[in-house]
Amino acid sequence: MIPAPFEYELAESVEHAIELLGSKEDPKLLAGGHSLLPLMKFRLARPATLVDIGRLTELAGVRDGGDHLAIGALTRHHDLEHDALTREHCPLLAHVAGLVGDRQVRHCGTIGGSLAHCDPAADLPTVALTLDAEIVTRGPGGERVTPAAEFFRGFYETACGADELVVEVRVPKTGAAGWSYIKFRRRALDWATVGVAAVVEGKGSVERARIGLTNMGQVPLRASAAEEALAGASGDGIAAAAEKADEGTDPPADTWASSDFRRHLARVLTSRAVEEALR
Repeated sequence: MIPAPFEYELAESVEHAIELLGSKEDPKLLAGGHSLLPLMKFRLARPATLVDIGRLTELAGVRDGGDHLAIGALTRHHDLEHDALTREHCPLLAHVAGLVGDRQVRHCGTIGGSLAHCDPAADLPTVALTLDAEIVTRGPGGERVTPAAEFFRGFYETACGADELVVEVRVPKTGAAGWSYIKFRRRALDWATVGVAAVVEGKGSVERARIGLTNMGQVPLRASAAEEALAGASGDGIAAAAEKADEGTDPPADTWASSDFRRHLARVLTSRAVEEALR
């Protein structure tokens, strides 16, 4: 439970953080720390340098970007949950931010840290993928904008370069679309065994559905086959379309659930989430 030795650097600005990332040996960014520090304590991560960006207040907050919300990477989960703009224009995101961990985690953890960490069992990466969000990174070459569908590349692997940091998340407004996020977990504060996010347009029947899956592969996934099958579905047709939710997935098997059980959960929770979103 004792981390390996490391150097500590406090970034005074985004540019300073980028400079430190390029000049220090094996650096890692420290924001909220609730993902990185446990890995360091078990020595599963051994960065030579920690670059603390937690005090960069310019990277926190939510602003109206017209057709989207521009969310600073250091916006805490608690602040996102209670932010008036997020509640009005993207209630799914505000709701899920309130489901992350416990109060201590929500007061320290950040949306940018969660997306950059890319844990397939985490809730916010799935929501970002479902909402077709864009992730803005900045490095020595300037800023890059990457769609969420291209940002999550593998287990704990993203498109963010080693000398870059996430500075903003752009989330399209959901308008009048219905939404839902349902996750199965054994205990209240556990990671999701399986989670399903749904954004549904239509009244009575589905006109368009976006379905995101948590912990059904190495990265958050879209249930593309179910999305296509749900077009025009209503009543019993929703459950039938949800049977395709696990197509193209590769769910893990661990002490919490087998792969087959996760596939079953994905189908059941997709049906429930779509029905809730329609309501």
